[in-house]
Amino acid sequence: MDTRTGPAGELDWRDFSEDSLPPLLRSAVHSFVAHGYHGTSTRALAAAAGLSLPGLYYHFPSKHAIIVAVMDCAMQELWQRSMAAHAEAGDDAMRALQLHIECLALFHAHRKELAFLASTELRSLAPAAQNLHIAARDRQEHLLIDVLQLGAEQNAFDVADPAQLARALITMCTGISQWFSPTGPLSATAIAQDYVLYAQRLVGRG
Repeated sequence: MDTRTGPAGELDWRDFSEDSLPPLLRSAVHSFVAHGYHGTSTRALAAAAGLSLPGLYYHFPSKHAIIVAVMDCAMQELWQRSMAAHAEAGDDAMRALQLHIECLALFHAHRKELAFLASTELRSLAPAAQNLHIAARDRQEHLLIDVLQLGAEQNAFDVADPAQLARALITMCTGISQWFSPTGPLSATAIAQDYVLYAQRLVGRG
């Protein structure tokens, strides 16, 4: 997975200038978004990637393996960016909340197709792959729950149920992938800044 790093080698989690997917998976993402997983044939995936069927099977044994790889890449990239954001925040709960929400919003704007598939095609995965994806999603969710719990313990947040609020904040951010347009009136950065303000208000700190 291609990522941009800063001078010390750390991940620049705000930089989305490079595609995170290899060309074959990128073309598969476009096909799945346009036609759905079940509406996209393996032959169509091969044609979109400029490959023969044997050429496609050289890289992936099945269409299912391709959607699993796409969804794994989505969760891995989000996790890596989130961990970098948390490292930047340190032990300050408010700063951690701000950067976590900024990271979620930026990811779901800049990686909208990838995020959309990760959200909508869980139903297309075989049970074992579903369980792995849900575990990765739960791990991601617990990052935010831990931040909210820390803020409550530090008396920085007025939060009665960190898990419930975490789900609300995550749903708010993941929804960006369904409507964001890079040609729209607001940039991804501007939207992320607004969402940080919304999150601060929801924890009782305007």
